[in-house]
Order: sequence, then C-alpha cells, then structure tokens
Amino acid sequence: MYRILVVDDEQNILELIKYNLEREGYQVILASDGISAVTIAQREKPDLILLDVMLPKLDGLAVCRELRSSEVTRKIPIIMLSARGEELDKVLGLEMGADDYVTKPFSSRELLARIKASLRRQQDDNLSDSISSEDSIVSRGPLLIDQSRFMVTINGQRQDLTPKEFDLLWFLAREPGKVFTRDYLLEKIWGYDYVGDSRTVDVHIRHIRQKFEQITDCPQFIETVRGIGYSFKELQ
Repeated sequence: MYRILVVDDEQNILELIKYNLEREGYQVILASDGISAVTIAQREKPDLILLDVMLPKLDGLAVCRELRSSEVTRKIPIIMLSARGEELDKVLGLEMGADDYVTKPFSSRELLARIKASLRRQQDDNLSDSISSEDSIVSRGPLLIDQSRFMVTINGQRQDLTPKEFDLLWFLAREPGKVFTRDYLLEKIWGYDYVGDSRTVDVHIRHIRQKFEQITDCPQFIETVRGIGYSFKELQ
C-alpha cells in the first residue's frame, strides 16, 4: 500500500483529499504546517508528497527545497498544490525540485491521475536497480550518467540533479542527435499528457543547463530545436 503525505493548512482540503485517496486504497498521513511536513516526511519516508504552497511556519517552496537537500527525502515525488495559478509560482515550485504542480480548484480525478503517474514513474525508477551495471550507464564525452546509482558526473565531478532533471537528461542522452518534442517528453518523463503544459519541460531543461554552466569548459549538451523541442548534442 502506497503512503501519501498530504500537507495543507486548510482542514476541509485535508479531509477531502484524505477521503478520496483512502477510497483508492492509499494510506494517508496529514500535516498542516511546513515544519511538521519536513519532520514527518523525514520520519515516515512516504511514497509521495502532496504539498501546498501557502503554509504557516515554513512555506511550501522552502519545504520542497529542504526535502530535496536531504538524502532521506530527495527522491520522494512531490506534487505542489496552490490556489494561485500564476506562472511564477509554478516555475518556482519546479525549480525547487517539485515533480508536478496542480492548481486549485482541481478535480479529484485529475489529482488521482497525477498521483498514479508519479507513483508509476517512481516504481519504474526503482526497478532500474535490477538493470545490469553496463546497461544502466550512459557515457557522452565528459558526461557520465549512472542510472542504477542515480549519479551524474562531468569530468569526474558529481552533479546534483533532482529526480525529474535526472530522468530528463538520461532520456535525452540515450539517443544523441534525436529530436524530441516537448509533448513527447512530458508523456515519457512525467507519465501522461499535460495538455500542452510545455513550460514544465522548459523549466527543467533550463535548470539542468544552469547547473552545468557552472562547470569550467563544460559543453552545451542539450540543444533547443526551435518550434519543436530538444535534442542531446552529438559530441565528437
């Protein structure tokens, strides 16, 4: 049985989400403020976290950042919840390491679909541990990606990526030169159709590039194909 931590300071929202999740067979853990959310997440290690942005004591963005900086919780899928539909809020959530973002009000069907997609993707990632060492490694020039160890290095220097950043880089690097549309990447990396929400891919690509740009003489691995999507550069 999957365990889901739901974090929201509105009691009626907590009870509604709890009711719908338990109907689907999930075990639900509740938290109503940011500090409690961090403590409970580190203690309980849930399979997924639904995290509201506007929280007392510690806001959701700060909670997300703290969870992603901890070895105990860094790989747990996080879906951000917010009543504010502003683009900036969504971008900030994704840049803090959230895997997905749902704007209130949302339907129970939509939320459950996103939860199932995130859990399915997490399960697929966990199964990668059984892949042989040779099959789980991609080497492209100075870049080395070890899927079984969730590790990325450039010239031997380890790089810290969020789970979705890692998945996206791994997917592109496996087939250098091939162009992937944003919609295709959304389907393959996030697990379902985001209905044109290509901003999610753009934010993650930008974040990967920003991290790599801090490395001296690091090549530009990911190329933008205008009007289409992205491609991993074929290195000589």
